[in-house]
Amino acid sequence: MLNYFSSDFKLGILGGGQLGKMMLYETRKFDIQTNVLDPNAEAPCSISCNYFEQGDLMDYKTVLEFGRKADVVTFEIEGVNVDALRKLEEEGIKTYPSAATLEKIQNKGIQKNFYLENDIPTAVFQLYKNKEELLKEIQQGKRKLPFVWKSTTGGYDGKGVAVIKTEGDLKNLPDAECIAEEMIPFKNELAVIVARNPSGEVKTYPVVEMEFHPVANQVEYVICPARIDAEVTEKARNLAKKVSEAFKHVGLLAVEMFQTKDDEILVNEVAPRPHNSGHYSIEASYTNQFEQHIRAILDLPLGNTDSKVGGIMVNLVGDENYTGEVVYQNIKKIMKMPGVTPHIYGKKITRPFRKMGHVTIVNEKISEARRIAEEVKNSIKVIAKK
Repeated sequence: MLNYFSSDFKLGILGGGQLGKMMLYETRKFDIQTNVLDPNAEAPCSISCNYFEQGDLMDYKTVLEFGRKADVVTFEIEGVNVDALRKLEEEGIKTYPSAATLEKIQNKGIQKNFYLENDIPTAVFQLYKNKEELLKEIQQGKRKLPFVWKSTTGGYDGKGVAVIKTEGDLKNLPDAECIAEEMIPFKNELAVIVARNPSGEVKTYPVVEMEFHPVANQVEYVICPARIDAEVTEKARNLAKKVSEAFKHVGLLAVEMFQTKDDEILVNEVAPRPHNSGHYSIEASYTNQFEQHIRAILDLPLGNTDSKVGGIMVNLVGDENYTGEVVYQNIKKIMKMPGVTPHIYGKKITRPFRKMGHVTIVNEKISEARRIAEEVKNSIKVIAKK
């Protein structure tokens, strides 16, 4: 077995954003050396890793040469060069999740077809090569409104997704490959994080419930445990395991789902990395998602996924009226509240709806945690210097 701790072993992380930064907390805890690649010289990871390199994550040569400096490579963002990952695997450098797993997830059209092929329930959808093809079907009456439009590539944090209710909503859509998805009348949006290591050990985290911002289409609150029946909980965790098995992933897989009016569970989409829906785990779980990802990709025993206490996560996003050097207004006020812990990601410039941090609220009573979360949301403002 490789000696990962206090040794020459190097973990390469593709992407230097907040997910990487929170992963680095855990590598520091275990004294594991880290190399990070990110296009932004001021990426949140740049001050916390052993070696930082600025470079394009989609450039084959850059990713390949970076990966060759590491013993194991992982990523905190899906937009990386898959061919370079495949070449690294051929050269004997372990890449987790694998190039094969990532390739099935990077493109939402491929991802959705994968669910059909593997008998995984998902919303009915149609793939279109471009905007013209979609508009033609609407004009011919083959595609009815309303529907959910999704770009097959490049979408994140509410971008690349639009609810099309009227023909006017079509005007601003980019001319790109896309999917049109049937609107699901759902009760709840849920998520389950699955951890899997190369030895085949698998664990699921509790089901969380997600509340979204109506304008930005971003998660505002993540609530753990989800306020759902035990039967629905079991169904969601079992489905998440089935999805994980189908992808044969190693590391973490966040499975986002819809709970329909009839209590059926449909898979919306997945992310093969630590995820916004698992941030609550830093304060509320026995093993947080970032430590678990490190354990999984290094084939260490997986930790306990149970919660110690109820947890709610509130995203801190840039106020829609501000762009510029960031100021966190009323942060002292929220830090006086019981069970409140802010996490600031280290992004110096705020802009509308940019994820700048999150706040965790822990409480033995989830209803009380939700009340405090609302107070936090209404108190703290992410604005810019005047």
